[in-house]
Amino acid sequence: MKYLCCILPFLLLFSVQTQAQRSAYVDMDKILSSVKEYETAQRELEQQAERWRQEIAKEYDQIESMYREYQVREPLLSDEMRKSKQEEIVNKEKSVRSLQKARFGPDGELFKKRQSLVKPVQEKVYNEIQKLAKERKYDFIFTAPDGSSIIYAADDKDLTAEVIKRLNN
Repeated sequence: MKYLCCILPFLLLFSVQTQAQRSAYVDMDKILSSVKEYETAQRELEQQAERWRQEIAKEYDQIESMYREYQVREPLLSDEMRKSKQEEIVNKEKSVRSLQKARFGPDGELFKKRQSLVKPVQEKVYNEIQKLAKERKYDFIFTAPDGSSIIYAADDKDLTAEVIKRLNN
């Protein structure tokens, strides 16, 4: 009982604070897919990535071809020539892996290109959401791209359509 008396004032204070807060949510995937610049950037990124994938695939095909040729000629090669061809194949593999990492790695060209193309659009969206939140005096706006972040949300709290409308004006 003594424990309950100590905690009860804190619970009451917390419930009063919680009731005073206003919150809403937006579907970021839906918003971003409605922004033309974002869709254009995504398309450009996909096209560039595909060109790089094809380039790397050609390099791996060359390596495979080099290896098959080596296997056919191996019995006819001297030890020195064998070692030289093996090193050539290994160096080519290292070079292609390095190229792959430079293009698709965590700090690779694709990541940097994504940052330069997509980040300005995301900042535009976030700025609009922040402006809307201040105008409507929301305390919190949650993102709910797949609904897993929110257990319950009233429909009238969804600002997705209004953000899309504002971005397209």
